[in-house]
Amino acid sequence: MDQDLLDATVRACRELIARRYPDDDHHGAAAMLLADGTILTGTAPTAINPAVEVCHEIEPYCGAHRLDQPILASVCLHREPGGRLLVLAPCGVCRERLAVHGPGVLVAVAHRADPTVIVWKRLNEVLPDYWMIAFPDEVDPAWRS
Repeated sequence: MDQDLLDATVRACRELIARRYPDDDHHGAAAMLLADGTILTGTAPTAINPAVEVCHEIEPYCGAHRLDQPILASVCLHREPGGRLLVLAPCGVCRERLAVHGPGVLVAVAHRADPTVIVWKRLNEVLPDYWMIAFPDEVDPAWRS
């Protein structure tokens, strides 16, 4: 994967947080790099009932679907008061969404020694025992390797 494209994806995520949330509170965003080079970003709106809130990744994930483009990489960041940006690995639901795009999707995870440092990993590295491998006729063969 081209490091410049990954850097641009992270930069787009950071820029959305700064532009959308100029205050110094807890906020986050996500960005996804698509196969055609497009970078889509998104953030989670708040709701009176937290049970109906969605994650930051929903907007770029749905945008990729609308554009009929595979997702190549995904990053989610959370800004703490004071400006420190933490890397948030995709949750189980987002891993499942990204799995549709194959085991090679790159996802940003936090470095174990410093949660502000991005480590890019293939989805099958963070989801090594994907449940769909039990259905060999239905799963992308790359998941079985």
